[in-house]
Amino acid sequence: MTNRITDKSESLKTQKSVQSVVKKTFPLLTILPEICHKSSNTKPMEFGRIIVSETAFNSENLQDVINSNISVINLMREEKVDDEFIHEDALMSYYLDYYYSQCVTGNFAQFVHSSGWNSELNELIEEGLVLIGAQKHLELFQQQSKKVKLMSSVKLNKFLKGKLEGVNPTKDLLNNDTFFEIEENLIALNADFLKTHPDTEVLSVDEIFEVLEEFVGHEIKRE
Repeated sequence: MTNRITDKSESLKTQKSVQSVVKKTFPLLTILPEICHKSSNTKPMEFGRIIVSETAFNSENLQDVINSNISVINLMREEKVDDEFIHEDALMSYYLDYYYSQCVTGNFAQFVHSSGWNSELNELIEEGLVLIGAQKHLELFQQQSKKVKLMSSVKLNKFLKGKLEGVNPTKDLLNNDTFFEIEENLIALNADFLKTHPDTEVLSVDEIFEVLEEFVGHEIKRE
């Protein structure tokens, strides 16, 4: 049996795009997770901590601490914890990694197509880029967003409902290789944000399960 909280270095395993270009170990990133994940079985209080594993925190691979945060969030969702009760900055880091992974594997067009161009998600990403200090990436995101906003609703819906592969003028319009030229390292900035956050707690895998079990009020199966 293996724990659902991963510790190993998996910098590329966390990048599962819609085309499965690169695979993640966290199943809820196979598609865009709901921004407000709802259920009827949640504790009426916020989980005011960002939790990452000791191994991930101490790893030389900066992606590992981001992966650890993602893994904890996915586990909480599996246990029917609504997003409104998960630490907002943990979620922000989660979605910044989603944005990064989509752009890395398929440029901005893939992010738009995969996310369905969700306004609430876009706001979270903009806020996140500000918080982690990625000013150049923020400017690019805003610049790219203007391209989408200038499209007619008919053109945008056709793009979102159609296939991304093959000849696609809208895809060509949206893609921008400037993303790869910006010196700001989103992985490093995101990881540093998690590591230095005042609400971050570094725990062993067993301790993570114990803390989450206390929060949800029942035993969590370790698979």
